[in-house]
Amino acid sequence: MKNLTLLLLLLVFSFTSFAQVNQSAEKWQEDLQFLQHTVHKDYDFLFKKVSQRDFDAAVKNLYSEIPTMEEHEIIVGFSRIISMFGYGHTSLWLYPRGEHGKFNFHQVPFNMMAFSDGIYLQGVHKDYYNGLGAQVLEVEGMPVKEALKRVKPVFPAENDQFFKAYGLNYLGIPEILHAQKITKELKPEVTLTLKKDGLTFRQTYKAAKIDKFPGHYGYVFKDDNWLSAREEGDLPLYLTDLEKIYFFEYLPEHKTVYVRQSQIQDDPSEAIPEFYGRVFKFIEENDVEKLVIDVRLNGGGNNYKNKPVVKGVIRSDKINHPGKFFVITGRRTFSACQNLVNELSNYTEVTFVGEPTGENINFYGDVNNVDLPNSGITVRLSFAWWQDKPQWEGGPWTAPHLAVEMSFDEYKNNQDPVLQTALDFSADNFILDPMQYFTDLYMAGDTEKMQSEALRMINDPVYKFFDFEGEFNTAGYRLLNSGQIEPAVQVFGFVTQLFPDSANAWDSLAEGMWKAGNIEQAKALYQKAISMDPDGKVGENARNMLKKIEGKE
Repeated sequence: MKNLTLLLLLLVFSFTSFAQVNQSAEKWQEDLQFLQHTVHKDYDFLFKKVSQRDFDAAVKNLYSEIPTMEEHEIIVGFSRIISMFGYGHTSLWLYPRGEHGKFNFHQVPFNMMAFSDGIYLQGVHKDYYNGLGAQVLEVEGMPVKEALKRVKPVFPAENDQFFKAYGLNYLGIPEILHAQKITKELKPEVTLTLKKDGLTFRQTYKAAKIDKFPGHYGYVFKDDNWLSAREEGDLPLYLTDLEKIYFFEYLPEHKTVYVRQSQIQDDPSEAIPEFYGRVFKFIEENDVEKLVIDVRLNGGGNNYKNKPVVKGVIRSDKINHPGKFFVITGRRTFSACQNLVNELSNYTEVTFVGEPTGENINFYGDVNNVDLPNSGITVRLSFAWWQDKPQWEGGPWTAPHLAVEMSFDEYKNNQDPVLQTALDFSADNFILDPMQYFTDLYMAGDTEKMQSEALRMINDPVYKFFDFEGEFNTAGYRLLNSGQIEPAVQVFGFVTQLFPDSANAWDSLAEGMWKAGNIEQAKALYQKAISMDPDGKVGENARNMLKKIEGKE
C-alpha cells in the first residue's frame, strides 16, 4: 500500500484489461456449456428464483455473443449468468483480488458507502482528498442510481441489502463499467460527479491493480496512504476493536451490556462459549437491565457456534423479556449470522433494531468450488439448504422491529443512532408484532381502529421495513384458500384503501371478487390492474386471469 501512488502512475500507461486468460471464443463457449451442464446435473435445486428456461435462454444468448466480446465482457457475462440464482454464496466474484478466478480486474481508489441520505465516498486514497466525504451524483456522467441498476445483474445479490453492502464496489471496477455499458470503451479511470460543501464538481480516479483497501468490514480507515471521512474522535462501539471478533462493554448510565460480534468464529484469544459465559455471568452479578448484541457487521462463519449465544439468552431471566434484549442487524448480517438471527427470533424475546439483514431467511449456503476447464476460473455453487423457519415465514430478509438507518453526517460525526434507539427504547405505543395486533382488532370487530392504526404505522419510519402490503395480502389469500371468501374480500379491499397505487392490491381484490361470483366487478378490477402495470408481472397475471374468466363464462 505504501507504494500505491507509484503504482497508480505506472498503470496509467500500462493498463490492460486482464490478459491472463487469453483463450479463444470456442474455449469460452466450452466453459459456458460445461457450467450449464454442471448446474443442470448437480445443482438443479438452485432453480428457485430463476427458472431453468430463463437460465438456459441467458446461456444461449451469451454463447452466441461470445465471438464478438472482449474477454472482460465474457467474464462479466459469466457472472451475470451465475447471479441469476439470487444467492450470495452462489457467485463468481469480480473483485480485483481474484481469489476465485484467474483474471485480473482493476479498481479505482475510492470506497463508496450507502447512507440514508445518499451514496458517499467514505474512504479515498490521499491523492484524491478533495473527494473525501462527497456525495456521489453520477458515475461517468450517468446518475448513480441508474449506474447501480446497470451493475446489479452482475452481482450475486441475495437481496437489496446485500447489494447495498457489497455491490457498490462494482462501480469502481472499469471492466464492469464497460461490460455493463456505463462506459463506451474500456479505460483506466473512472470519473465521478460529486457534491461537497454545496459545490458540484467532477473528479477522475485512476485504476490500479490492488488486492484490497485498508480497513475492516467495508470501512476504509486512515493510514499513511488512505483517508477516512469519519471525524477524529472516539470511535462508536460498532467500530471499536475491530481486530477482535467480539468484545463486550458495560454502559452503566443505561444499565446495558453491549456486545459487538462480527463473525461466527472463535476469536483466537477466547472461544465463543467462554466469551458468552463471561457475558452472562456479568449480567447475573451486576445491575444490568438490557443486553444489546450488535451483529450489523457479521458476515457469518460456522453456525454450529451459535448455540452458546442462544442458550445464554434463554437461561437469562433478567434479559429474556420484551424490551430487554436487542439485536442490531444490518446489510452485512449474512450466512451463519442469519442462522443466529433466525434462532434468536424462534426461541427468545428479541427485538431487532437497525436495517434488514443481507441474507434470505431460509437460504442456500455452503459452496463447492467448480473450476471451468479451459479458463480455470472458479465458480462458487451452493449445495446446502438452510431452513430455520417454515416456508410461510420465509422472506428476502429479516426486517427489524425498530427501523433505524444512519445518515452520512451521523457516521461522519461518530454517532450511532441504531444503538441509541435500543438504549432509549420505550414500549409505549410500540407494536412488536403488527399482524397479530391487527388480527386481534379484526377479531374484536374494531375495524375502524384497525384502519387508523394501520395508516399510522405505515407512515411511521420505525416500521419502515415492515411489509404491510405483503402481510395483509398474504392474510387475505389464507382466508381465500380456506374458503372464507367474504372476509378475504374485506381484507383485499382494505389493502386497496391502504395502497391505492398498487396494481397487485387491485389484482388480489379482483381474484376475491371472482371467487365471490362478482364476475363483472372482477373483470373491471383486472382491467384496472393491467392499466397500472401494463408491461409487468401483475399486468401479465391479470390478463391470464381474464382469459380464465372468459373461458368459464
